[in-house]
Amino acid sequence: MPTAVVGKGLEGIIAANSGICWIDGEAGVLSYRGIDIHELADNSSFEETTYLLWNGVLPNRLELREFQAQLTSARVLDQRMIDMLRSFPASATPMEVLRTSVSALSFYDADEKDNSHDANVRKAYNLTAQIAMIVAIYDRLRKGKEIVPPDRSLSHAANFLWMLNGVKPSETAVKTMDMSLILHAEHEFNASTFAARVIAATLADIHSSITGALGALKGPLHGGANEGVMHLLLTIDKLGADPIEYVKGMLAAKQKISGFGHRVYRTEDPRATHLRRMSEQLGKDAGQPKWYEMSRAIELYVNKDKKLNANVDFYSASTYATLGIDIDLYTPIFAVSRISGWAAHVIEQMDDNRLIRPRAEYVGPAYPSHYIPIDERP
Repeated sequence: MPTAVVGKGLEGIIAANSGICWIDGEAGVLSYRGIDIHELADNSSFEETTYLLWNGVLPNRLELREFQAQLTSARVLDQRMIDMLRSFPASATPMEVLRTSVSALSFYDADEKDNSHDANVRKAYNLTAQIAMIVAIYDRLRKGKEIVPPDRSLSHAANFLWMLNGVKPSETAVKTMDMSLILHAEHEFNASTFAARVIAATLADIHSSITGALGALKGPLHGGANEGVMHLLLTIDKLGADPIEYVKGMLAAKQKISGFGHRVYRTEDPRATHLRRMSEQLGKDAGQPKWYEMSRAIELYVNKDKKLNANVDFYSASTYATLGIDIDLYTPIFAVSRISGWAAHVIEQMDDNRLIRPRAEYVGPAYPSHYIPIDERP
C-alpha cells in the first residue's frame, strides 16, 4: 500500500475545489472571486463585497439596492433571543455568547430545515444581520445600557457602530469599520471556514455550520490573535516600557509575539497593508497616535530581527482600540465580517456536496497486536 501524502495540520493539502477565494502566499495576493483585495478595499463596500462572495459577480446598481434592502430588512431578532441574551451569566464572554446565540437562532428561522440554495441564501441574509446585532446588543446589556434599535437607513458598518455605541458614527469611523469588514470577509480554507464546510458536508443546517465556525474562530491561534496584540500593547503602555526593548525581552525568553507570521503568506499579508494605513490615519484623526506608533515600532523590529511580517490581526488591534472597542469584542467583530465568507462556503459546499471524510496516516502499534488477558499484563 503506497504511503499517503501527509501534511501536519493539513498544511499544503488541497482539500477541495472552490471558486470563492484565491491566495498566492508567495506573492502576497488575496482575491475574492478573482478581484484583488486591494481593489475591493479601496473601492467597494461590505455589502457589495458580500454580494460578490455569494453570487460570484459584482452587482449592478439595482442588484446592489435590492441586496442592501434584503440585508437591512433582516435586522430583526426574536424577543426570545433578546431575553436569552439577558439571561447569560456575567462570566460569559462575548464570543461564548455569540457562539451559543447563533445555534439558538435556528429555532426562529422558518427555513431552518430547508437546505436548498435559495433557503441558504435567505438564511445567510438573516445570519449576517443578526450576528452584528447580537454582538452590539449583548455588549450594551452587559454594561447595563439600553438596547439601541437598528437604523435601516444606515449601512451594515454604520448600523453596527450605531447599535454598539448609541451615537451616529463619524464618517471616518464608518469608513474604517467598513474596510475592516471587507478585509476580514473571506480567506479561503482557514480553520473556521473549513470547519463550516465539514459540518455543511454532513447536510446539517447552515446554523450548525456557522456555530462550528465560531467555535473554531474562538481559539487564540485563529480569531483571538488580535486580542493578544492589544494585551501586549496595554502591558507595554502600563509599564511605560520601550516597545522594542520589551519585545526583545519576549523574544529572548522565546515567547510568541501575537500578530506575526502566517501559515499561507511568505510576504506581507495584503490585509495588513490596509489596516496599517487605517490605524495610522484613525490615530491621527482621533488624536490618539500611540497605539499605532507602538505597533509600528514593534513591527519594524520583528521584521528586521526575525524576518516575520505582520498579519491581519496585528493592526486590527490598534484600529479597534482607537475606535474605542473593548478587547473582548475584537474576535466577535471578526465574525461580524467573516459570516459573509462562511455563508458563501456553506452555500458552495451544499450546492455540490460530497461528505468530507479524510483518512489518517496510522502511526500506532504495528498490526497485528493482540489482546492480552488482564491477569497476564505487566
